[in-house]
Amino acid sequence: MGKTILIVDDSSSVRQVVGITLRSAGYEVLEGRDGRDALSQLKGQKVHLIISDVNMPNMDGISFVKEVKQRPEYRFTPVVMLTTESQDAKKAEGKAAGAKAWVVKPFLPEALVNVVQMLVLP
Repeated sequence: MGKTILIVDDSSSVRQVVGITLRSAGYEVLEGRDGRDALSQLKGQKVHLIISDVNMPNMDGISFVKEVKQRPEYRFTPVVMLTTESQDAKKAEGKAAGAKAWVVKPFLPEALVNVVQMLVLP
């Protein structure tokens, strides 16, 4: 069984592109429409990595990461922010919340897979 990655983005097309990219690289994929929906997906199962947008309705990505890091079973789960946001202040906010990497949209699928492979140990 492959490693599981949770994709959190309010854009179904982004979830679809990221999902196809990760599945073709051999990963299992869960999806959340926003931070609140993604939290409901986390039911104690092992998630090896989370990829989250920043700007989403209901619960934004930074708030989502803070909430995930409060849960003991996900405290050490690496988080990649995948977003159009590129300001240093926003990146610092993400890092303070617990994000390990920041990828700016639009992205190259190979670049995303490289980041995932660096953070998800075999």
